[in-house]
Amino acid sequence: MKLFLLIGALATALGQQQRQPADYVDPFVGTTNFGTTNPGAVCPAGMMSVVPFNVMGSADNKYDKDARWWSTPYEHTNTYFTGYSHVNLSGVGCPDLGSLLLMPTTGELDVDYRHYGSKYSDERASPGYYSNFLTKYGVKTEVTATPRSGVARFTFPQGKSHILLNLGEGLTNESGAMIRRVNACEVEGMKLLGTFCYNPQAVFPIYFVMRVKKAPDDAGYWKKQRPMTGAEAEWDPDQGKYKLYRRYGKEMAGDDVGFFFSFDTEEGEQVEVRMGVSFVSIEGARLNLDREQAGKDFDQVREEAREKWNDDLARITVEGGTEEQKRVFYTALYHALLQPNLLQDVDGQYPAMESNEIRTTRGDRYTVFSLWDTYRNVHQLLTLVYPERQTQMVRSMIDMYREHGWLPKWELYGRETLTMEGDPSIPVIVDTWMKGLRDFDIDVAYEAMYKSATTPGPENLMRPDNDDYMALGYVPLRERYDNSVSHALEYYIADYALSTLAEALGKKEDAALLRRRSLGYRHYYSKEYGTLRPLLPDGTFYSPFDPKQGENFEPSPGFHEGNAWNYTFYAPHDVLGLAKLMGGRKAFVDKLQSVFDNGYYDPANEPDIAYAHLFSYFRGEEWRTQEQTQRLLAKYFTTRPDGIPGNDDTGTMSAWAVFNMIGLYPDCPGVPEYTLTTPVFSKVTIRLDPKWYKAKELVIETNRKQPGTLYIHKVSVGGKPLGKFRLSHDELVHAGRLTFDLGEERR
Repeated sequence: MKLFLLIGALATALGQQQRQPADYVDPFVGTTNFGTTNPGAVCPAGMMSVVPFNVMGSADNKYDKDARWWSTPYEHTNTYFTGYSHVNLSGVGCPDLGSLLLMPTTGELDVDYRHYGSKYSDERASPGYYSNFLTKYGVKTEVTATPRSGVARFTFPQGKSHILLNLGEGLTNESGAMIRRVNACEVEGMKLLGTFCYNPQAVFPIYFVMRVKKAPDDAGYWKKQRPMTGAEAEWDPDQGKYKLYRRYGKEMAGDDVGFFFSFDTEEGEQVEVRMGVSFVSIEGARLNLDREQAGKDFDQVREEAREKWNDDLARITVEGGTEEQKRVFYTALYHALLQPNLLQDVDGQYPAMESNEIRTTRGDRYTVFSLWDTYRNVHQLLTLVYPERQTQMVRSMIDMYREHGWLPKWELYGRETLTMEGDPSIPVIVDTWMKGLRDFDIDVAYEAMYKSATTPGPENLMRPDNDDYMALGYVPLRERYDNSVSHALEYYIADYALSTLAEALGKKEDAALLRRRSLGYRHYYSKEYGTLRPLLPDGTFYSPFDPKQGENFEPSPGFHEGNAWNYTFYAPHDVLGLAKLMGGRKAFVDKLQSVFDNGYYDPANEPDIAYAHLFSYFRGEEWRTQEQTQRLLAKYFTTRPDGIPGNDDTGTMSAWAVFNMIGLYPDCPGVPEYTLTTPVFSKVTIRLDPKWYKAKELVIETNRKQPGTLYIHKVSVGGKPLGKFRLSHDELVHAGRLTFDLGEERR
């Protein structure tokens, strides 16, 4: 009996040891509660993602994209499937992309998406793979991906089966497409995408080549028809009929077009469909498909995608903690590595920024720079753990300046969407350079950053209200909902970051000017309310004023996506100065604590994302940071589909979880420092890249007497007591070992 127990214990231990990081990832986390992630198949930073599309279709579908502002191709609580969309965004708040819908059906051919959608079951997902079962048709569907192409495998029942490519529908706000039959098994074409977050000029084409592995018995185009009677005024385009074109063999174009392949299938017969995409040309899409899938079947592509994920995720290994905490951690790391993603084809060609020109890059060219979100922590995570990727992202940003004349604000596939506010490229570039990643042209970068900091407002793409900002030291409220305070706070942080770089480069006058400007947040402080408050052009405060107005994303004068409580402590570059303004340390700490006690903290958006870490600027108050970060992690980050508190914002919320779970957080963008907090795991090993860092790894050890022990009693760096709760990046990457000793009592 003892022998069997021993064998069982050894088998269990061996099974746990053999688990790989990808085994802990649950792609369904964040797929409801407006997390807007999706469970589709994708590689790390992959251009291609193949995602189940379930936000379109039946009349009773409350998640129909056409009935509400829906910014994701997939919502976990819905089960009405209308195809797989190719190339998608993750965690964003505005709809775009999510087109090239691929759908298998059986029985009589019907190309109307309002009819051919299906309920589904047996849904499964893991990094690089997704599968479900379409109950209407008895078809098992599976998808996987390479960086620039996708593969679908459909297992059909016996009888008449079809594969549909719908170019008329999708998540994008744009319409218009073209498709051409190349041969019996291949089609090619393009679809127009864009108009992200209401920007009508931010449009761009996606090119594709699609192949089916089985020769069809029938094939052809479809297009939605106008009525033959000429009664145009009475025509409802949503109720139009679809016409099939079986004999027509040239290209087809329009707002609502598609292509079908029909087969006679045996029971259990599998048909593979391959698709390559490009943002350069059809030839580029074909090249991407041929290069990345040549000689590989579905299972080989799937395994390679999984290996890519394991290689990336394994740069951080964790020990201890619960199984759920490991799943939360690796799922968060997975989400943080999706975007920015590759833009260039396998031959290096890519669309230049805001141009019709096609250029060739020597290294990777990245796109999807959601910088108002990611400048706070995603790029800091990449700098620490994936420095080769972060360096290339900075090079991409600088090249965008060379091509367009401006650094990106919210760039999407070579177009500037101008979404959100501020000057977010500056903290990213400065933070990267200050942490020692300097393999990029800092002179051109400084030129670009100084331009956006000093160019007059009417000519300034990054800072349209720069005239007021430079003349007054703040941005006044000129229209009730003009987000003036939010704009200025972003400029202050960017100016402070740039001032530190100017100082390091020996540009003393620039540094002094920018640092002085960065302290202008003080203009907004209202002693009457103890918060920041909008200012009018004459320097008086806006009235009537309610610092809580703006909860639940309702409009708030002067503030964007938040209220005064969400923004008042957003001066991370001058925390001690802000404390002095508020009446000193105790007043600051009490007021900051009240944000959490009164429910003013918003875990689902960026402005107050670092609030919990600000306690650690004051000796004796660090326990509050430790307490709050652990409470927030446990409450808002779980393994459920609603396990992200709101939009993941291309990995920003997930990066918050990753950092806090390993015990540190970069609370001030552009400053190469971290605030320390309680780690979740007993041991974390971060593999460091020897090209950038001297040490091969960083080990973070945590000694706790029992599970749940919360408070840090002692921190050691390389075996030596630290004596503080902040650590520079240089100290961190050369520490070798960072040790936390925890206890039950507050310290």
